[in-house]
Amino acid sequence: MSKSLSEGAITTRNARAGLKAGVHWRAIDPDVHLGYRKGVRAGKWLVRWYRGDGAYGQVTLATADDALAADGSNVLNFPQATSAARQHVESHRKEVKAAAAGPVITVKATVEEYLSVRESRERAQLGHGALKRDARSRLSKHVLQSALAAKALYKLEAKDLREWRRALPEALAPGTIRRLTNDLKAALNRAAVHHRTQLPAEIEGIIRDGLKADEARSPEARRQVLPDDDVPLIIKAAKVVDASGNWEGDLYRLVLVLAATGARFSQISRMTVGDVQSQQRRLLVPVSRKGRGEKRIETIALPVGQDVIDALLPAIANREVTSPLLERWKKIQISPTVWRRDRRQPWRSRSEMDRPWAAIVSEAGLPTTTLPYALRHSAIVRNLKAGLPTRLVAALHDTSIAMIEKHYSAYIVDAMEELAARAVIQLT
Repeated sequence: MSKSLSEGAITTRNARAGLKAGVHWRAIDPDVHLGYRKGVRAGKWLVRWYRGDGAYGQVTLATADDALAADGSNVLNFPQATSAARQHVESHRKEVKAAAAGPVITVKATVEEYLSVRESRERAQLGHGALKRDARSRLSKHVLQSALAAKALYKLEAKDLREWRRALPEALAPGTIRRLTNDLKAALNRAAVHHRTQLPAEIEGIIRDGLKADEARSPEARRQVLPDDDVPLIIKAAKVVDASGNWEGDLYRLVLVLAATGARFSQISRMTVGDVQSQQRRLLVPVSRKGRGEKRIETIALPVGQDVIDALLPAIANREVTSPLLERWKKIQISPTVWRRDRRQPWRSRSEMDRPWAAIVSEAGLPTTTLPYALRHSAIVRNLKAGLPTRLVAALHDTSIAMIEKHYSAYIVDAMEELAARAVIQLT
């Protein structure tokens, strides 16, 4: 890319309105530019990237939100277009890497290869052609006949695996689901080793995170409501673990925002610097991608304490408003025992906090079974106990009134009793 690029003012609708007809570019990565083509009515977002050997790639992404409101799909605002541009280039590079390594391997081919190797090993161990377990029956019925089977492995994302797991029949016994999930995990992990040159470096994390039990639906997770005194213990422990692990505040801020907002990891990982409104002492949390249809709002405004704002100030100082708020260092292995920092990137997967979270729980003196999701449950219950209407609690935590009433009914009753008791007056 040219080092003398003249960057256009394309970040806002008003700024774009004053541009002349033509294409205006803005660098979003060293080798990636986001473009805006000024049209008669509405402009178009473009992305171009350097392919190597003097060659460039360029495609049109979507319509700009000059006349219509952004919908995150066909009409994009600047932050959405930036994200779409990065995703397109990343996807293209993965595709090129996979094609160069040979025939594209799918989830179906992965499972079939795993079953073949596994059954050959079992026959050799047991003799007489006997098979020890019915893995083929389970995988054939629930994986090979599902939409997941056709997915190219290099395109696999954690959300694909989570959606597959959640689509399993409710009639399946927990033990069957556990065995089925373990079989699929073993198949995918085997492919991750044998086809490493064709797959992204983060494939192991994708598999691990995608095939975790859904904490939000787990009865055990639903019961993890922390006493008010335990939440500060976790925050204090996070600060200790952050300092001892040389996280430079990244881990501490992640846990602090989880506790302060009660939002899901998938929501706060998408927060930007501009989502911190210091003067108003509130955070704008992106709505979740759960559910169907278009959501009427893009962010939820959540009030937080000045202590939270103060802790986030180092993360927003002198940074673009569209930059990810919560980041961490990505490390690369340069020898069997030596890792070094490569670059900073957003927190991408909840599994990235598994090890430090275990250290935090240990430092806080809490049960080892305590999950990060407990911070969300605790925030919801704290709001209910404070007497906030159920509708407001549901809106603040991006869920439904029905879900609040279903999973927190006991706390709603307690809160109502406390409010009713305050209304009692002396009658005689």
